[in-house]
Amino acid sequence: MIARRLRAESGRDRFLRRVSDRTAQVGVIGLGYVGLPLAVEFARAGFRTTGFEIDARRAEAVNRGKSYIQDVATADVRELVRTGRLRATTDFNMLRSMNVIDICVPTPLRKTRDPDVSYILAAVEQIAPRLRRHQLVVLESTTYPGTTDELVRPLLEKTGLRVGRDFYLAFSPERVDPGNPKFHTRNIPKVVGGMTPECTRAAAALFGAIIERVVPVRSTQVAEMVKLLENTFRAVNIGLVNEIALMCDKMEIDVWEVIDAAATKPFGFMRFYPGPGLGGHCIPVDPYYLSWKARQAGFDARFIELAGQINGSMPYHVARRVGEALNSRRRAVRGAHVLILGVAYKADIDDIRESPSLDLIEILEKEGAHVDYCDPYVPSYTHAGRHRRSKPFRLSTLRAPDCVVIATAHRVFDYGMVAKHSKTIVDTRNALRRRRRGVFRL
Repeated sequence: MIARRLRAESGRDRFLRRVSDRTAQVGVIGLGYVGLPLAVEFARAGFRTTGFEIDARRAEAVNRGKSYIQDVATADVRELVRTGRLRATTDFNMLRSMNVIDICVPTPLRKTRDPDVSYILAAVEQIAPRLRRHQLVVLESTTYPGTTDELVRPLLEKTGLRVGRDFYLAFSPERVDPGNPKFHTRNIPKVVGGMTPECTRAAAALFGAIIERVVPVRSTQVAEMVKLLENTFRAVNIGLVNEIALMCDKMEIDVWEVIDAAATKPFGFMRFYPGPGLGGHCIPVDPYYLSWKARQAGFDARFIELAGQINGSMPYHVARRVGEALNSRRRAVRGAHVLILGVAYKADIDDIRESPSLDLIEILEKEGAHVDYCDPYVPSYTHAGRHRRSKPFRLSTLRAPDCVVIATAHRVFDYGMVAKHSKTIVDTRNALRRRRRGVFRL
């Protein structure tokens, strides 16, 4: 009786049943800031989950039960590996046994500000020869509208299988906010857009098993555009408030007081803060994906490009403020000793991707300054071919430099100590909260 019922069961129904009873095997390609938290969430929900990595060290770390991502606890990885629900591999032949394949690979920009989709292509080229009927393939990597349909689908359909009939294909943008203790993979609503209604239903069922709220949309293009709108919204508003900060500096107006006062309005205003520039894996990059795609359609995204120019200029403005701070002590930038507090792109995390602090260090060094950094979250890093190590946060570290720049407002820094013992300070994050002698604010 059971065998007869299973034979009568359609491929779609079999897939949905496996999702419902957690017997579907889930593969996640790319175990970085997006992929590892997602793989852990699938495994925690009861799915047998396999992470696919080209970096053997990452795969080995996961299999030893060790996390290398700040937002993923090693204890969680260890327990999931121990119970057999999570494993990692560099053997992409194992994709054949997966019911679900989720692509979480980087999508950087080339130096020409064009999208670099080589990692997506590499992942799809691994999937295509191993694709089988009634598998679900989901792309999560942030990209331009049309990628899933124009790039991923044709490569997969070269196998002779047809999307919506033989396999399912969807786009579901990652929404990761590293270091945010309130919002994590499970409680951030998940947007899902499939190539066909069947694809959307399959992907929505999958994510509905691990995430509190799923938001289906009409197509992969809508889902792709959703992510770009979210991050372009932030980039443009940060660009606006950075321009206001530059304007207030010329007018000798306290921009931080202006923002705090404006934020008392209960409607029509959203608080954004200026800073030394944009950082992270999304906000400095995603708007350029959108403007690039707009140019292909014959549209000039001037607003987005202008915001990018303003945000990109902020490290140079901070360097000028450093010069002003040093001049107040009759010191030149050339030969001065500058300490950068924080190289992570945002507070309380260890991620330095696209961090404006890296640009600021290079600018100051080109002007002849000797630059050190202090960041307890980033003990060392290599950038532009140079390896650097963090100075410890202590009195001697603060007293030695001619100027201290607060570039990332980590909560572990004692700002009273910074204010008391630094010769002069450039505060790009309003960490000191009020005007002080020897403090130059953004």
